[in-house]
Amino acid sequence: MHYLELIDTNTLKKPGLRCRDITPIFADATAFNALLADLLQDVRPAEVDIVAGVDGLGLLLASAVAQRLGVGIVPIRKPGKLPVKTDGAPLPEPRGGLEVRHDAFTPAQRVLLVDDWIRTGVQALAAVSLIERQQAQVSGIVALNIEKHDRTEPLQRYNLHTVMINGQPHAALSSSTT
Repeated sequence: MHYLELIDTNTLKKPGLRCRDITPIFADATAFNALLADLLQDVRPAEVDIVAGVDGLGLLLASAVAQRLGVGIVPIRKPGKLPVKTDGAPLPEPRGGLEVRHDAFTPAQRVLLVDDWIRTGVQALAAVSLIERQQAQVSGIVALNIEKHDRTEPLQRYNLHTVMINGQPHAALSSSTT
């Protein structure tokens, strides 16, 4: 089974805005395992000290990635969700921003950032700024899809691990997805 076929494209987040629902992949153990294998095929576990997951489905995916790599996870949440002192990064409305525990990372710690779907790059860049502000290093970025355009161009300096680019299957997918 090809797990990308499980993505539901018949969704409407708001009138006129189509989204992709990736949760059917999470619900199918075989598909989810194949997705994780493909996302992590080029990740070197020795270069990852901890995983950071972006709020929402990115945090769910990050939990599985961290477990697979045998490392811990740091949640990067929407404002007001963490009950401790935080560092924050603003985002354009309606998102508001992202926050992480003020001492979540240590200097030079190698962080694998995980999000579910990178469209504009704004949220991923905010998460990167939170990680780097605490003097940790982004060792890579994992996402099911990464849109490639001028706004996501700054992410190209990091090791990107994805199974889709611009909503289309990445050419380098392993045979586990066929």
